[in-house]
Amino acid sequence: MKVSVELKRKLCMGFLMLFVLLLTTGCGLFKGEQTLEEIDVPKDPSSEEATGEASDTSEEGEGIEVQAPEAETIPRELYLLNEEGLIVPQTVELPKTDTVAQQVLEYLIKDGPVSSMLPNGFEAVLPAGTQIIGLNLQADGTLIVDVSEEFTNYQPQEEEEIIQAMTYTLTQFDNVDRITLWINGYEQSEMPVNGTPLQEGYSRADGINIYSPDGIDLMDSKAVTLYYPMQQDEQFYYVPVTQYVEMDEQTDYQSMVQALLEGPSYSSNLLNVFNPNVSILDEPTVDDGVLRVMFSKEILNDENTSSISDEVMETLVRTLTDKTEVDAVSVEVEGIDQVFNEHGVPYTEPVTRDTFVPTGSL
Repeated sequence: MKVSVELKRKLCMGFLMLFVLLLTTGCGLFKGEQTLEEIDVPKDPSSEEATGEASDTSEEGEGIEVQAPEAETIPRELYLLNEEGLIVPQTVELPKTDTVAQQVLEYLIKDGPVSSMLPNGFEAVLPAGTQIIGLNLQADGTLIVDVSEEFTNYQPQEEEEIIQAMTYTLTQFDNVDRITLWINGYEQSEMPVNGTPLQEGYSRADGINIYSPDGIDLMDSKAVTLYYPMQQDEQFYYVPVTQYVEMDEQTDYQSMVQALLEGPSYSSNLLNVFNPNVSILDEPTVDDGVLRVMFSKEILNDENTSSISDEVMETLVRTLTDKTEVDAVSVEVEGIDQVFNEHGVPYTEPVTRDTFVPTGSL
């Protein structure tokens, strides 16, 4: 009888352990199925979602349109020909690239990539079909520009426009001082059609839109480049003009500013944005790259707000920072502690060229 009871106890314990084992295994199975449904299965890279392609999953069969990302752009200055035959800088958004010098040259070619973005009244200057074979920046700031034979297909009267546009477009980069021309791998001592000399290369010092007025004494004068505003329809831009300015007893800077105050002397479409009564009170001085100029109160467009018009400031800064030794301009006004722009923002620091013009290095 005692054995029978012991046997029953063991049998009961065995059945109980078997029941617990089966119950635990069943829960594990159910839990495993639930967990699998919650996992994000890695997508096949070739699938539509991974490649960004839309799939038609709506009940009406309408697909989802996925916009391609826009290409990153950067502002660059291109020197183009306007309706008056002047070479004029235009700021254009170009695709960002590591080969910026080649890119800006390619955007100067007629029937090239610039065609779709030319402002009204402007045209490219380099002959159609020109290929940029190579560019090589030297340690002294000279950029060798090698172009194809198609470059020579232009009229004699276009020669100065071409070399000026190339030079000013490429010297917008602060480590390029001048360019030299090669054609199909051969250095050129002059331009190929009208013989413009190139022995020392071509730089901004050679001028742009050159104007030689009659009756000026060249012995007492110096060629300087001044920027004058021009308006065409709704567009407002600045035209560089190289002209001879009589120096007398004045410094280069004083003569340049005085010439700006007097306004352009040969084109009615170039504007004078200065008050006719404004005067320079002290000789301009340069200290550590900053040119300081003191004006009478007539430089202001509103004496109550001590503001200077944006056109006046840009005309001064573009002109004076064209000199290699001038990095910024500080405009001071007689009896005024703080000057402001048209929008009431104070000029707390000297104004640099990159306030108005894209700058950078190759």
